[in-house]
Amino acid sequence: MTTGPLSGLRVVELAGIGPGPFAAMLLADLGADVVRVDRPGARPLVGDPEHDLLARGRRSVAVDLKHPDGVELVRRLAERADVLLEGFRPGVTERLGIGPEECLARNPRLVYGRMTGWGQDGPLATTAGHDVGYVAVTGVLHAIGRAGGPPQVPLNLVGDFGGGAMYLVVGVLAALLEARAGGRGQVVDAAIVDGTAHLATMVVGMLAGGTWQDTRGVNLLDSGAPWYDVYETADGRHLAVGALEPHFYAQLLDRLGLTDVAPDRAGADPEALRGLLAGTIRQRTRDEWVTVFEGSDACVAPVLSFAEAREHPHLAARQTYLERDGVVQPAPAPRFSRTPATLVRPPARAGEHTRAALADWGIDDVDALLAAGAVAETPGRSG
Repeated sequence: MTTGPLSGLRVVELAGIGPGPFAAMLLADLGADVVRVDRPGARPLVGDPEHDLLARGRRSVAVDLKHPDGVELVRRLAERADVLLEGFRPGVTERLGIGPEECLARNPRLVYGRMTGWGQDGPLATTAGHDVGYVAVTGVLHAIGRAGGPPQVPLNLVGDFGGGAMYLVVGVLAALLEARAGGRGQVVDAAIVDGTAHLATMVVGMLAGGTWQDTRGVNLLDSGAPWYDVYETADGRHLAVGALEPHFYAQLLDRLGLTDVAPDRAGADPEALRGLLAGTIRQRTRDEWVTVFEGSDACVAPVLSFAEAREHPHLAARQTYLERDGVVQPAPAPRFSRTPATLVRPPARAGEHTRAALADWGIDDVDALLAAGAVAETPGRSG
């Protein structure tokens, strides 16, 4: 039994990759009952199912969407759901017979969430793409990197998960609130290009106001300022310095022992100051500097690997990383005072819960669907 704030919410997820599964995982982390519709025999891209963490928290039913009874089953699930999530190219679910028109006809209160890179319309809507391309056309990728160097790929966190999945979740929850007030659902068109551009609102405003240059590595937050950068330490590791405000900068200089450097940065030569900071920080190891800055407000932090991060005292105290079924993974976020989110179940194999999940959702002809080949089941570890 889930305890999160979305407990009682029913979600159908048409399995995909990347931002769609992340959105479904987040809803499941927060307590929603999410049933993932997988292809029979589908396997995760990441390797073994146990480490497919984007599949955690929900049950999987294997459905043949080329079988008419499989298509009808998805419509029946949509009748019982509050939300349906899909991440196909525009027009695919319509061709399958499980598009918004068919599903909303069965369930007018349904929120139909669509996750794509380019959106449901526009010149590129039906073309293939990946995170790096979506981020590239928004202007955001151009802004990430050091002066004189090429743009740097920010993993797929800015596009797929920040500009995509998180906006899908926000859109779905907003549409749910409206549907519960007005009695009618709607379609949520979450495009990674839209969300990524929206994430850049502050920078776009600064650019318009003349306080940001459309050039990499010369601005306050893109490594252009020596007091907001990353520096190598004596052991080849790195220290992150974020002493933006003058009083934090003063503490930075004090802890570094640079007592002869003027705390007023107005007349400072940025590159000379950068060289001084780099040379000073390179004199000690990363962990030695951690000790030096402990308890200060200099806004300095060690750059940790994922393996190190789980052991950081603050993250360990908050249990930001948890171990579940032998796999270390990020804990659900954010935190709730009365309805805590939990890790409900490990990642599912395709079809692991076909019989149990369909029965729980009121589908009473599972045996017939199995016999017809419309659905399949896979022996699993849990029910």
